[in-house]
Amino acid sequence: MKDFSDKLNIGIAGYSFGKKVHLEALKESTFLNPFCFYHPKKEKCQTIEQETNLKCYSQWDELINNKKIDGLIIATPPEFRYELAKKALFNHKNILLEKPVALQSKEIEDLQILSLKNNLSVCVDFEYRGVPLFLQTKKILREYQLGEIFLVKLDWLMQSRLDPNRKWDWYSQEDKGGGVIGALGTHAFDILHWFFGETTKVNGKITTSIKERPTNKSGEKYKVTSEDTCLANLEINNFGNGLIPCQVSLSSVAKRGRGFSLEVYGSKGSLFLNSQNQDDYIHGFQLKLVDISNKIKEIIADDTFQFNKEWSDGRIAPVKYIHNLWQESIKSKTPVIPGLHEGHQSQKVCEAIKLSSESGMTIEIQAIKSL
Repeated sequence: MKDFSDKLNIGIAGYSFGKKVHLEALKESTFLNPFCFYHPKKEKCQTIEQETNLKCYSQWDELINNKKIDGLIIATPPEFRYELAKKALFNHKNILLEKPVALQSKEIEDLQILSLKNNLSVCVDFEYRGVPLFLQTKKILREYQLGEIFLVKLDWLMQSRLDPNRKWDWYSQEDKGGGVIGALGTHAFDILHWFFGETTKVNGKITTSIKERPTNKSGEKYKVTSEDTCLANLEINNFGNGLIPCQVSLSSVAKRGRGFSLEVYGSKGSLFLNSQNQDDYIHGFQLKLVDISNKIKEIIADDTFQFNKEWSDGRIAPVKYIHNLWQESIKSKTPVIPGLHEGHQSQKVCEAIKLSSESGMTIEIQAIKSL
């Protein structure tokens, strides 16, 4: 049996975000030890081993049969996550998944059943739950400082895919999990669910503004099937305290877009959480509160919410926060939040928006029960 006074050995599947963010967070962990990498290409494995001094497996079955490994971070492109996660759970490995967790909500349900059957911890990297001003916003809402919530508006307008010469890859393909809904929407809907409760109805419209992109080698242009813009009206059940109308705008082709912006309007006050930083989705946030006297003031996050250390890459600190939640869950053998239930809630909204856009109808989302 594992002695949990020791560090937990963690493998990482996925090179880009896995190496740049997850590996750096693991290096600073008191509880988790970066143990190995996975990449299906042998030549890439050689590069990873040279750059990280960690063993890299090119065979997933070989890696998951290593009994020294306690947990796996799956940060591959979305289309591979479900199968990798399913095999890992069959082999009794705890998992941390990037979002979107899978391509379909039914696949997430399958992972839920497997994780419960084997008593394993599966965390989802909704790292905005660890950002100080987001934690402060949650506290303000929990303390009812805004009173009854009348309206919520969330804009996430980026320019990351604005260049029409940016290459065609998995992000350009809907069937591989590409698109702004998977990239930004999954985070946005989890934030809304965390703050206000789950979504009950959706009416949405998605569009693809840049319809072709070139390949790397030939320059030949391929069709883009994933969306780069999404507009949605949501109805949110405010933890059983009434329904909240919510507007959501997402774009990856908004030149000098406003970045992230959350506006919350209530009976006692209003709240504005925003950042125009297009390069780093953690640094640059500001939180302002309008109280019942109509005075506006800037809010600083409580000391208890602040990071002990920050990096130039602002993604590392909140990911480390999620790592800590995961390891606590593994050691205590208790469910982790955010986990598969939260990933499932977010995915259902993504699917409902696409269905609404196709049909032109408002889609009701049945309450998602924990398995």
